[in-house]
Amino acid sequence: MALAELHLLDLRCIETARLEFGTGINLIYGANGAGKTSLLEAVFLLGRGRSFRNRLNERLIRHGQSVSRVVGKTHPAPQSRADGSLTASGAIHTLGLEIRREGSESGGTIARLDGAAARSMAELALAFPVQALDPDAHKLIEESAARRRRWLDWAVFHVEHSFAGAWSRYQRSLQQRNAALRSGSREVGAWEPEMAREGESLTASRERVMVALQPYWAEISAELVGLDLTLGFQAGWDRSASLADALTASTPRDRERHTTTTGPHRADVTLRLRGKLAREVLSRGQQKLAAVALHLCQLEYLKREHGLLPTLLLDDPSAELDQDRLGRFIRRVQCLETQIIVTALERDTRLFGSPDRVFHVEQGRVEGG
Repeated sequence: MALAELHLLDLRCIETARLEFGTGINLIYGANGAGKTSLLEAVFLLGRGRSFRNRLNERLIRHGQSVSRVVGKTHPAPQSRADGSLTASGAIHTLGLEIRREGSESGGTIARLDGAAARSMAELALAFPVQALDPDAHKLIEESAARRRRWLDWAVFHVEHSFAGAWSRYQRSLQQRNAALRSGSREVGAWEPEMAREGESLTASRERVMVALQPYWAEISAELVGLDLTLGFQAGWDRSASLADALTASTPRDRERHTTTTGPHRADVTLRLRGKLAREVLSRGQQKLAAVALHLCQLEYLKREHGLLPTLLLDDPSAELDQDRLGRFIRRVQCLETQIIVTALERDTRLFGSPDRVFHVEQGRVEGG
């Protein structure tokens, strides 16, 4: 599903803007600090309900304002035919988010889909799949397991139809178990049957997608990174035992720590080089290449096996990539045949060929299209 229109009000340095995107390459150019990345954040918000730069939406509201609004309309979804060509099908959606400062009336983030209140951010994700690559891509390798779980779960959500429900029910029972642990209640075990059932289900979904990703990872990581990096998955508990047994065994430790220390909320995606964790042995540049390879292998998998073509946001893609690696990256992205919204400093940037639409951003003002 590609984005056709974007309207925003009081987001970061941008007071107001309206953009009409093409289904191919869309270039946003301007000086550093002009507001290019803010536009990408607005697009990402429509499909994820949050920014790719931080998880606190309130920080996106323009200084001195109390509310920020983002509205978008999609093109019909591009689909891959059996002969490899593309066709457009599916509904056109209107998506919107309103972010209000905490402490104000109706503070927080309110999402709408096709004029009605969205029941959850998952509805936005289904209507508008979007992925982003920015100069901080290395953090996927370097930082916490939570970031890597989000990377994996985004793909699992789109291909395993039972995943979203299982994840939601697991999170609900996890919160209840943790509340019982903090209060010292004897009812800790009351939440474990649902945790075990839903946790086993969502973990099985994660494992199936991880298996499916392996051939794409092997191909793309060899091309972009050039190292024998092993992609693995840790479920969050010892899979030789059931989750129910693992929860029972961990209860004494959990009571001491007042939190649940075992389960799929502790899962991780691992990258290893000759048995050592990648974040311990790779340079910053190598970590970025590995993170880029992870995103591309995910996108290749979604396209080839599920006909899904998410919109891809590229924030200054040439940063920290040498010409050889950049060329390989560009060829891979072009083969995806998906909508791309890319930022650059100069208008004459031709990384992905001649753009369909060009926008200039200067001091928070947007022109072009």
